[in-house]
Amino acid sequence: MADDKPTEKVEPPQPATPTPMPKPKTPNLALRRLKAGFKPSRGQAIVAVVLALVACVAVVQVRVNRADDGYQNARREDLIAILDGLGQNTRRLESEIADLEERKNSLSSSADKAQTAREQAEAQVRTLGILAGTLPATGPGVRITLNDPQAKMTSSNLLDAIEELRDAGAEAIQINGLVRVVASTDFVDDAPGIRVDGQKVNSPYVIEAIGESHNLAEAANFPGGLVSEVTGPQVGGTAEVTELTTVAVSALHAPEEHRYARPAPSPTK
Repeated sequence: MADDKPTEKVEPPQPATPTPMPKPKTPNLALRRLKAGFKPSRGQAIVAVVLALVACVAVVQVRVNRADDGYQNARREDLIAILDGLGQNTRRLESEIADLEERKNSLSSSADKAQTAREQAEAQVRTLGILAGTLPATGPGVRITLNDPQAKMTSSNLLDAIEELRDAGAEAIQINGLVRVVASTDFVDDAPGIRVDGQKVNSPYVIEAIGESHNLAEAANFPGGLVSEVTGPQVGGTAEVTELTTVAVSALHAPEEHRYARPAPSPTK
């Protein structure tokens, strides 16, 4: 019997899709030029270093000019006082250097080094005693007499006077022959009068200071300083400054025992 099923048509095989060939890469000329621009030549590197140095010098010069601006508006008298103070500090440091060198030479050349060291230590103790106010002192200096008839002087006026003398190189100071002024001295208003280190002092206030007499007198008479402040309308007093070849500072300071401070251990131990 004949097969009644329809005959299936077989389609012919289709050809495979061809794989496209890769396109050749086109060189990116712009990118190459950009990369080449970031590779400085030797000449460009030298120019960059020179420009950096010039910028640094300019910054330093600007800072120096700004630092000097503080003195442009200063008065001639102020500049002279500043120069005098710097010169005095320089001479003081040079003197200390010379003393230290002399000590070193004497220690290295002395046959009895222990005795020399002992003598130098004793001299140092005397110097420290004068600075601490535990020993009397004599030397050139000034005597400043301040009269306050209206009792308008305050502790700040007296403290300003002491600070001006210290800035001028005063090495020993006493007030009214009773109170030795040291680093810890305090000033308190106690009208009429002023209490210094707990001791009452009244007008006239006599300040005696040992140091280079001319510098101390100039500091007291400086415009706007001690004399101007006392003789001005705020106080209405009088001031007399006398340079002396010998000033005797005999008032002594009684040191108090420190409650908290202790000598620090030597770094070599």
